[in-house]
Amino acid sequence: MKHSLRKQWLAGITASVAMSFSLTVAADTNRAFIPMGTANAVGVIDLQDRQMTSSIGGTLNTHGSALTPDGQYLVVSSLSSFDRREPVTRPEGISEDDHAAHHGGGQATESETASTGLLYIVNTSTRAIDRKLEVPGPVHHVLVTVDGRYAVSTHPVSGSISIVDLASGKLVKTVATGPAPNYLVATDDGQSLLVSNSGNGTVSLVDTGHWFVERNLRVGGSPEHMVLAPDNDRLYVNDVASGQVLVLELATGTVANRYKVGEAPHGVGLSPNGETLYATSQGDNQVVRIELASGTRETSALAPAPYHLAVSPYDGELLVTSRAENKLWVLDPESLEVVDEIALDGIGHQISLEAQ
Repeated sequence: MKHSLRKQWLAGITASVAMSFSLTVAADTNRAFIPMGTANAVGVIDLQDRQMTSSIGGTLNTHGSALTPDGQYLVVSSLSSFDRREPVTRPEGISEDDHAAHHGGGQATESETASTGLLYIVNTSTRAIDRKLEVPGPVHHVLVTVDGRYAVSTHPVSGSISIVDLASGKLVKTVATGPAPNYLVATDDGQSLLVSNSGNGTVSLVDTGHWFVERNLRVGGSPEHMVLAPDNDRLYVNDVASGQVLVLELATGTVANRYKVGEAPHGVGLSPNGETLYATSQGDNQVVRIELASGTRETSALAPAPYHLAVSPYDGELLVTSRAENKLWVLDPESLEVVDEIALDGIGHQISLEAQ
């Protein structure tokens, strides 16, 4: 009986992975999940009614978030560090024997004397935290692989990403990418991840079959948030240093174009058809819309400090958080006019979206 609870949890996660190739998303509503930083909670937004319907508590300084492909689980990360010299709390459903074995039979190891980070695995139906997983250091952003098997985290302090198996909860590997890795995206086939390294102006192409850096692409500046074109041949990267979005041709590894955004760019997104680029400028208090075929650029004032950006799968509207106030703007994608504002409990960070 001592392993029964753990087996039940693993069975649930395994079932989630098995369903990850479903063409429909298991969701009651069209929702956005928004980590709210030091509010220590995740806001749940109904995109149809444009309101925060609930919040998920029990998290600490949550910044990154990513849904499993079937929408059943949300992986949320903490940007805070935890001192491993303190006793490690045994996760719910794990026996004392298993917990002691995992941590060296109760003896402190070298890794346990350093700071660690946390991932929270949230059941999106019950909005409860099913489990907490330890990772090697504070996490900025997080991604779930296309097959739903792994959670991948960026660790700015150590210059690496970590890969955790969601079924077992075990750390599979840590991969050094470059100084201050920030954001990550996956190709549609799931064979590669792209990681922006803001500390040395590179983007790392990571092979997910063997978990190694296949090549580093030099873009310069300080690359952060990114979005892939629908055909996966171009990567749009915001560069904080130049105030631009760079267009990286993945086949050649060269920067093919640059689009002006403004001071302190942050969020970046594409329309569902991939023909329109959107970006936010915190410093200039504006949202930018660029027609990629013509290069036509339009701006709209949005204050204060437009921050993270996502394109709603429900109706194509833009979801933009503020870095200075606890709110989410909803923008018309054509006119860039604000059509609604949604109050949050804290500053909104990496937005995860689901849709029926």
